Amino acid sequence: MRIERILAPNPSIYTGPGTNTYLIEDSGFGLILDPGPVIPSHLAAILIAVSGLSPVGVVVTHTHPDHAPLANPLARQLDVPVYGYEPGPEFKPDIRVRDGEEVPVGATGIVAVHTPGHTRDHLCFQLGEVLFTGDHIMEGSTVVMEDAAAYLDSLYRVQDLAVDHLEPGHGAAMDDAGRVIHGYIEHRLMRERQIVDAVRSGASTIDDIIDVVYDEIPGALRPAATHQLRVQLTKLVGEGLVFMDETGIWVSQGSP
Repeated sequence: MRIERILAPNPSIYTGPGTNTYLIEDSGFGLILDPGPVIPSHLAAILIAVSGLSPVGVVVTHTHPDHAPLANPLARQLDVPVYGYEPGPEFKPDIRVRDGEEVPVGATGIVAVHTPGHTRDHLCFQLGEVLFTGDHIMEGSTVVMEDAAAYLDSLYRVQDLAVDHLEPGHGAAMDDAGRVIHGYIEHRLMRERQIVDAVRSGASTIDDIIDVVYDEIPGALRPAATHQLRVQLTKLVGEGLVFMDETGIWVSQGSP
């Protein structure tokens, strides 16, 4: 079994150094994970990496434009199926993968772990003690969420897998996976406490809370922080910890 990382040339404040594409090879067979955006030089690098192997498929963790658009063109060129949770922009799976299902490669395979939160369709993939995390966990960065409650549940889910090594969609590989995942969980819970404390202390608008909770972020990331805060407020409102209406945001006097 061999894992090779092929870095896509699409660096940004959201993708870090770029998207990590993975070649997973076993017994002369090769599977491509997260081929990334349609960039000719990256396509060429993937084809070089898989040369000499028998390709068996292309699989994506989720359908964001930095992970999935090259999947179908690459699969057509290699004459292999595309695997994914569901269709999305510039992506259509030939085989839809559900939680617990295996995508084969050689004598083994990678097992899908449905991890909604970053997106509804997000999958991690487990290969023994290794977890390919897509955008569920990224080295050197927190994750933008669509659903904060689902995201936290998915963090607990991968924590229970007890894997040793994380291969993320962006950034470097991470050992001591349990410590990393625990840190992600603690960060999310800390942010929730900070939001509740900020509201309790008088912050009553989105901008007020951003100024308190995300005061360290650069201006270019403020829109992402605003999105993140709205998603987290939705979770806290659902749990009865924070209340919102057209007049503002508040915490009841009886809240812990």
